[in-house]
Amino acid sequence: MALTTLDPNTALLVVDLQKGIAGSPLVHPIGEVVNRARALIGAFRELGLPVVLINVAGGAPGRTEQPPRHSGALTEGFTDFIPELDQQPDDIVVTKRSWGAFASTDLEKRLGAAGVTQVVVLGVATGTGVEATARQAYEKGFNVTLAIDAMTDTRPEAHDYSIKNVFPRLGETGTSQEIIDLLQTRSA
Repeated sequence: MALTTLDPNTALLVVDLQKGIAGSPLVHPIGEVVNRARALIGAFRELGLPVVLINVAGGAPGRTEQPPRHSGALTEGFTDFIPELDQQPDDIVVTKRSWGAFASTDLEKRLGAAGVTQVVVLGVATGTGVEATARQAYEKGFNVTLAIDAMTDTRPEAHDYSIKNVFPRLGETGTSQEIIDLLQTRSA
């Protein structure tokens, strides 16, 4: 579904733009993703809309065929948000230990308390953290928009599959600039 509208109280969910992940070999240069994330963060903050910074500090318990990517203790500063996000005191900060930001956190409660009915999702990795967060938001009843040029993955096939096949079923998709333009039109 093409981008058509944003609810009056829409939150921006910035997934896993943190020091321990930003240096990974990614499909799209992290600098471009960060620049678009910064532009969206600025637009949301300017309008007084909630900005949620999400980091990951481990994995969900349970067995899988693949070994954990980060076995043992995380390196110093792994969960720190990249400085370009310019974390502010009013930002909502969520630390997750699973792919999606709603599964084992109080994010739904915090967004509900703020009257949020829609989320715009961006970040790393498209096929895991971003997709899981978007799926969970959709399942919780939030309207979902995905900033498809402000996300990347280590796996090109996962990135492409999520954007082409999954995201259009979860909500509306658009570029960062289209979302910013819609925010500005809406607030004019």
